[in-house]
Amino acid sequence: MTTTRGGGDGDTGLHARVDAVWKLESARIVAALVRMVHDVGLAEELAQDALVAALEQWPASGVPDNPGAWLTAVAKRRAVDHLRRAERAERAHGALAYADEDADETDGAGDGTGDEDADVLRLMFLSCHPALRTEQRPALVLRLLGGLRTDEIARAFLVDEATVARRIADAKRTLAEAGAAFAMPDRDELAARLSSVLEVVYLVFNEGYAATSGQDLLRPDLCGQALRLGHRLAALAPGEPEVHGLVALMELAASRAAARTGPAGEPVPLHEQDRGRWDPVHVRRGFTAMLRARDLGGSPGPYVLQAAIAVCHAQARRPEDTDWTAIATLYDRLAALLPTPVVALNRAVAVGRAHGPAAGLALVDALRDDPRLRDYHLLPGVRADLLDRLGRGEEARREYARAAALTRNDAERAVLAARAAGHAAPAGAMLEDRAAAFLAGLDAPAARAYGQTLRRLVRGLGGTTPAAALTADDVARVVTASWDRAAAATWNRHRAAVRSFAAWLEHPELAAGLERRRVEAPPAPPVDPARVAALCDDPALPVRERALWSLLHESGAPVGVVLALDVDDLDRDDRATHDHTVVWRSRTARLLDALLAGRTRGPVFLADRRPGPARARTGADRCPDTGRTRLSYERAEYLFKQATGGEATLRRLRVRA
Repeated sequence: MTTTRGGGDGDTGLHARVDAVWKLESARIVAALVRMVHDVGLAEELAQDALVAALEQWPASGVPDNPGAWLTAVAKRRAVDHLRRAERAERAHGALAYADEDADETDGAGDGTGDEDADVLRLMFLSCHPALRTEQRPALVLRLLGGLRTDEIARAFLVDEATVARRIADAKRTLAEAGAAFAMPDRDELAARLSSVLEVVYLVFNEGYAATSGQDLLRPDLCGQALRLGHRLAALAPGEPEVHGLVALMELAASRAAARTGPAGEPVPLHEQDRGRWDPVHVRRGFTAMLRARDLGGSPGPYVLQAAIAVCHAQARRPEDTDWTAIATLYDRLAALLPTPVVALNRAVAVGRAHGPAAGLALVDALRDDPRLRDYHLLPGVRADLLDRLGRGEEARREYARAAALTRNDAERAVLAARAAGHAAPAGAMLEDRAAAFLAGLDAPAARAYGQTLRRLVRGLGGTTPAAALTADDVARVVTASWDRAAAATWNRHRAAVRSFAAWLEHPELAAGLERRRVEAPPAPPVDPARVAALCDDPALPVRERALWSLLHESGAPVGVVLALDVDDLDRDDRATHDHTVVWRSRTARLLDALLAGRTRGPVFLADRRPGPARARTGADRCPDTGRTRLSYERAEYLFKQATGGEATLRRLRVRA
């Protein structure tokens, strides 16, 4: 055992080590469990249980010398316990006999053997099963094989966290309902499933090569896992040029790993890297894989084209020798084949190097309205660099600061913040300060309601943008990118928040570009009161859900307002919040008493369980007594739809006058 124990800074160090171990070992652990229990969702739950056990035991006992083997052994024993409890006739008895034997073989667990790699590869294809929708497959693999949190996956896909969580949950349910086998696909279906697998492998590699969060820029374990899977796929499908193209791309990128960070861990841009530190072994492997792809012939696909771009960089002995014109031409071909906003942004970088920063900036500015890039830190980061090269220092400062605020990687944030600090800020109040002052002057419910809008505005425009420099076009661009596809009522709600803020700034013209939208569809009729009463009085249903439904029905308050309530907002004797914005009657009073059970602080409605170490939150959304976080709107909606057979939404509980 090591001597790492709990207490003070040791707790922080322990959690960091547990998180690192989980990202390294989770794929092998989950894959081994799927082989035992034949259920992806159950396998992940058992693996998470082992992780919780580690957090409970390691502070006192110390971190094991082989933490991956410890986690695997605990997870397998819990799988055996589950199979025993389940008593599943023939399948349970057969699986149990195998699982007992497998759970005892823990000395070699997590040692990277070929059998474990084969299990991981089977898990990869299972997660890319044809029964799953295209957008579900990469999200599930990053979760199961990369050990990534939902927010990290969301940034990889440029979507919101709720969407990713829904994709993962739906994917697990679909695999269970389809009875998908934990096995390699047949030869006749291998090619059809290979494209999705390649996409997933590359996403895993990218998360290791440019981590979306945390203190480190690199996660070599993820890069190594992606490379191993890539080479295994190349052996499995040697006649597929795109497989070899992906291997070449990853090998050439991996060759630059040592040069990507400076002495303090700061990221070093490609054109500033010491090419003497590039790994020649990875370069040779990359060239070899590229030659194999070219020898197979055919029209080059996305991975072969990206590998060709990487070859251009690897062939240049000095940064100034780079053939940026050739790279820009390759990006033209790639953009025609793969017209994504990230490819377009990379093309703008190449054009900016080949034909000057003004040409690159014109392409970047055309991407600013794309909602898929609204929280992508590289968009303002690239724009800042181009503005800097054009001598537009104040605009560059704002974009560097905005990029620093958007990135969740500490190393990148430090570099971007330093670059922003290299430009003198103008006098006057900044947007983030004015937004904070505006919210501070509101009562708690209004501040929570307006907070989402203002936070989005600050993120989109940059917190260090001078408030006096705001324009109506800038505000309209951010609001449109954020909510243009939202329901009319949602758009109008955010528009009202912006109008209030603009009026408070004494610049109402800032909201001039936001037109109110007509709500076309009539509101759905409320749920029948008799049915609401039956649900709220059903003792078989959890008291939390019944209290929420009753409060929404009796108060008529918006769902978001009710879910945002804290215990200290309630005057339970008066059956109302202290500001009387939410009022209820006897049934809700009874259910709230049962729900709170002596709690005096924290959110009224809590999630089912405490978050794992990588998801822990603090502040207003966390109960200091239980450690559980606030119940999310998405989870509450799902539970109500489940109880009503999908026929109603929470909003239909409100009885409007």
